[in-house]
Parts: sequence; structure tokens; C-alpha cells
Amino acid sequence: MSSPRDVVITGIGLVSSLGEGPDAHWQKLAQPGLQPVLETARFAPYTVHPLPEIDWNLQIAKRGDQRQMETWQRLGTYAAGLALDDAGIKGNDELCTTMDMVVAAGGGERDEAVDAAILAASESRNDRDVLLNEKLTTELRPTLFLAQLSNLLAGNISIVHKVTGSSRTFMGEEGAGVSAVETAAARIRSGQSTHVLVGGAFQTEHSDMLLGYELAGYLHRGPWKPVWQRQGAAGGGVVSGSGGAFLVLEQREHAVSRGRRIYAELGPVVSGRARRSRGELDAEIAGLLIRAALPNGKLLAMSGASGAHAATSAEKTALDANPAIAARGFSTLTGHMKEAQFPFAVALAALAVDRKAAYPVFDAAAEKPFEGIPASVLATAIGYHQFEGMALVKSA
Repeated sequence: MSSPRDVVITGIGLVSSLGEGPDAHWQKLAQPGLQPVLETARFAPYTVHPLPEIDWNLQIAKRGDQRQMETWQRLGTYAAGLALDDAGIKGNDELCTTMDMVVAAGGGERDEAVDAAILAASESRNDRDVLLNEKLTTELRPTLFLAQLSNLLAGNISIVHKVTGSSRTFMGEEGAGVSAVETAAARIRSGQSTHVLVGGAFQTEHSDMLLGYELAGYLHRGPWKPVWQRQGAAGGGVVSGSGGAFLVLEQREHAVSRGRRIYAELGPVVSGRARRSRGELDAEIAGLLIRAALPNGKLLAMSGASGAHAATSAEKTALDANPAIAARGFSTLTGHMKEAQFPFAVALAALAVDRKAAYPVFDAAAEKPFEGIPASVLATAIGYHQFEGMALVKSA
């Protein structure tokens, strides 16, 4: 039964190493045996999935706006613009001024040149407190520092695309992406919002972004492998990727009243935070699968699995335990996109529902084929370090 307050997906904006836009991603991912785009030399022994060539002018017209954003913000603002275009909202003042926004963001990119200069100078001086103050007053521009604030991604989207309703920013890796989608959907179901822009972006081609993963021992080392096959390989299993994913979520009534094409309906969005050190992860994943209200029959699952050994093996075990589920670990082809991972999973699920076709296996050794039309698709994000989430995406 459909209701006027159902949450529906009317706009999708995607950027990854595979290209930009929903159509480009569908065409690539629907090809059996697609090979990933990899950058193996720049950050060796770590592999990343790099950004494609992007003409930022297409979504961020003013050079001044582009200049004051670091790449991750440009990427998020660009992907948000793609989603607004796709939903027929961009440039419509009435819709933009009443549109709410929920963004999943990281902490910004450090100025690596300044970091390196401080470290180099500290090798020959002992008055390091004085040195730090010197560098702070001469090397760091306040404007650059302000441009790194997490909520500036939402700020830039407001400035560039004139989306000026309420705005929320979540931090906390995959959990931020899950919370953003969960919150946006809850606002629509409760009648607080009629249309919401929700998503995130992650730019991994930056040493400090990789450093965060590696300090905790999470990065996969050595030759690249598909996401399900990194257990037992050197390193921690995560291969990261640059990308962005934004969705336009609407009340069904609102979308229908303006005659918009609907990709899919967003069903239950559920989240949890297992205390993994106490062995709670397996039970948490099993509980989420129950709360996600899976339909009977065969089910395609777009898994945001990162490759991180403990989290990914727990997810694989849970998904394999249900013979009806055919999982697709899309990080094999895009890399792991942190804050953008869950919105990306939801977007890929919506595309499969909309196109009435399943994705072929991304890893023939670990995934099983799916025959028929996927009327519902599960999207998952089991955080590489913490936080778990799932959503059921259904035919509208």
C-alpha cells in the first residue's frame, strides 16, 4: 500500500572512479567482468580508486567558489548538483528555498605542505612551541582553515545551488552516511520535510586521508584484490576510493504533484552501533536484517563492505547465512568511499530497482548470480571500524 508520506528517490548524483552520473554508473556496472580503475603507484604500497577527469565548471560556475573549496568539498558540491539536476530541482527557486539538506562529511583536508615544513623545521630547533606559533601566524591562512570545517560542504551547496532550507551535518565515517539517510527519511515520514538533499563525498587521494586509516592498521597492502578476497592478505583489507553520492528524497505526494519520475521507494532505514570489542557485531548484523523487513523470495544486496577483515567477514557470514540473498560488494569496483558509502549503496540499489535488472557478479569467486527482476534491493554499510546500517529500497 502506498501512502502520501512514503519516501521516494527522485534524484541521484554519483561520482566515482567509474565516471559521473547514474547512467554512466549503470552502463559500467551492468557490464559483466568490468575491471576497476586503480592507482597503484602514487601511494604505494597502497592502492586507491582515483577520481575521473571532472569539469568542475559544469556544476560550480564561479571560479571564486571553486578556489575556496578543497577537492572533497568541490566533489560533494558537484555530486549534489548532479542530484538536483536529475530531480529537476536545480534553478527552481521555490523548490530550492524550501529544500532541507543532510550531509555526511569528514574533517577536511590538511595542508600537507605546511605539515611537512613544520616537521622539517622541528628537526633543527628545540624551541618547538615558538616554532609552532611562528608557523601558525605565517603559514596558515584563516580562510583556508575555515574552508575545511565539516559543515562548509553544506554551506557551499547552499551558496552554489541555493538550497537554503534547514541543514544538518553528521560526522563519523560510514555511520555519518547512514545517519544522514536515516534522518532525512524520518523527517519526510513525519511531515517535517517534503524534499531533502542527502549525501556525502570523500576524496582519498591525499596522504592525510590514507594516514588516518593506516594508523589503525586498516589499509590493504600489496597487489589489489576484490573486496571479499582480502582476508589473510597483508594489511587491514580496506582499499579506498574517491567519490560522492547525493540523493533527492521526497514525500511521494510532493514528487507526484510536480510530475517527477520516481526511481524507487525508500523503505526501512535501520542502524546500530555494536560494541565490537565485546563480540556484539554478529548479533547486530542479524538484528538489522530482521528490522529491515526483507521481502520473501530472492533478494539482491548492494553491500558497502570495505574489506576491513573483521567487519567484512562478519557481514559476509551473515549474508551467506540467508540463501535468498545475492550480494554485490561494489567497493571492488569503486573503492571504499567512507561518508559517501551508504548513500552510494542506496543509489545503486535504486538504479537496479528502476532498471528492473540485477547487476552481474562483481567477483565471480565470491558472489552468486541473480536471475529475474529485483523488486527490492537491500543496501548495507557495515562500518570498517564502527557503526552499522541497512536500508531496503523498493519498487515505487
